[in-house]
Amino acid sequence: MKKLLASLILMAFACAAYAQTQPTRNLEEISEDNSWLKLGLNLGVPVGDIGDYSSFALGLDVAGQFMRTDNFGLGVVSGYTNYFKKSDMPGTQNFGAIPLGLMFRYYPQPSGIFVGTDVGYTFLTGDVGGDGGLYIRPQVGYHNYDWNIFAFYNQVFGSDNAMDIQSIGVAATYNIRFK
Repeated sequence: MKKLLASLILMAFACAAYAQTQPTRNLEEISEDNSWLKLGLNLGVPVGDIGDYSSFALGLDVAGQFMRTDNFGLGVVSGYTNYFKKSDMPGTQNFGAIPLGLMFRYYPQPSGIFVGTDVGYTFLTGDVGGDGGLYIRPQVGYHNYDWNIFAFYNQVFGSDNAMDIQSIGVAATYNIRFK
């Protein structure tokens, strides 16, 4: 996990350094060409210890993105993901996760493959053994003018190891243009 986190940090710095060589936009330049609201769904499979209690996760994603350069986007992200209990686990219940974070995306071309990550804090609902923790959600996928379809890994790091929540999954978001 430490190697994955170090690789993601290195990737973010490399993308940020590359972005500095391109003309940048200011927030006053928000238009339908460089900023949009992303709405979508995600479907995940809990892995690690939480996979013993939850069979799958289904959620809603919402984000606001601003393209700082033609290739580098940043924004804010939130949503809600429900982790469904396993039917053969009496005494357990569904629980939810509400992330609040920053998103970073690198788009090499106007349409095609992209990489990115979301980082922030996740608030937990239900009886899951904690209130929340820091999270990271690296992604790789395909994008075009209207859609993003991607695979992700999500991990919530709680102060108590019993609350470590991990999942892998797929998601799709639709871009609604700001006018």
